[in-house]
Amino acid sequence: MSGSVNKVILVGNVGQDPEIRSFQSGGKVCNLSIATSERWKDRETNEQKERTQWHRVVVFNENLINLIEQYVKKGSKLFIEGQLETRKWTDSNGQDKYATEVVLRNFRGELTFLDNRSSGGDNNIDNNNSENNLVNDNSSSEPPESLEKIDNDIDDDIPF
Repeated sequence: MSGSVNKVILVGNVGQDPEIRSFQSGGKVCNLSIATSERWKDRETNEQKERTQWHRVVVFNENLINLIEQYVKKGSKLFIEGQLETRKWTDSNGQDKYATEVVLRNFRGELTFLDNRSSGGDNNIDNNNSENNLVNDNSSSEPPESLEKIDNDIDDDIPF
């Protein structure tokens, strides 16, 4: 194998308000905890079961951190794409400690806010590290005129 891939995609809810710290050098870091859950029906008891996994997420991209400060709070639903990294440190007792985290660095991560205004938050931001655009919440279920024009211009004579 000539290469490798280190990519993590999570869709989940924020477990507590984001923790944002500043470095002495002026940079920022944001720590989040994201919960992902799976649900199933137990075959034997016919009971609904649920299992929740908690994921540590660390954001070093200052543009994303600024948006997180404004729009993310406990319960926000996020799409996160980053890389797994394991940190090692020594605690005060001399024991080696390890933490595996999903890390979003500059130009190597994506964060999309999945909440809409009606769910209690103003989390209508989509950011893929190249743009910081607010997404307008169109309460109308009709597509914009520009999409209708494109739809009408598509030729339906596709051979497959």
